[in-house]
Amino acid sequence: KVQLVESGGGSAQAGGSLTLSCAAVGPSYLNFCMAWFRDAPGKEREGVAAVGNGETYYADSVKGRFTASRDNAKKTLELQMTSLKSDDSAMYYCGTIDCTRIRRLQPEDVTRWGQGTKVTVSP
Repeated sequence: KVQLVESGGGSAQAGGSLTLSCAAVGPSYLNFCMAWFRDAPGKEREGVAAVGNGETYYADSVKGRFTASRDNAKKTLELQMTSLKSDDSAMYYCGTIDCTRIRRLQPEDVTRWGQGTKVTVSP
């Protein structure tokens, strides 16, 4: 079974940038679509971006600021975050997601989660 390991979280000031990475360990990586979600204090888990087969979807809250990409050769999923806001502070998780449902960006469609990486954005 594939295992997911996130990295790249940390602290940034508002307006700054961070890049998160999710490394997939194990077989069948190419069989999955991938997605990023986040947990902010007091909020439900929110879909951030999903990368399918030639398509990428973003939550409205991050469109134009975040870019998700996948490197199949390296078996990684990245999330480049720019123009960060305080509201982006959260624990970020990558996951494998049902390819037929990636547009929904719903956590119930995720089949496997990483352990998460924390992002803190200060004003």
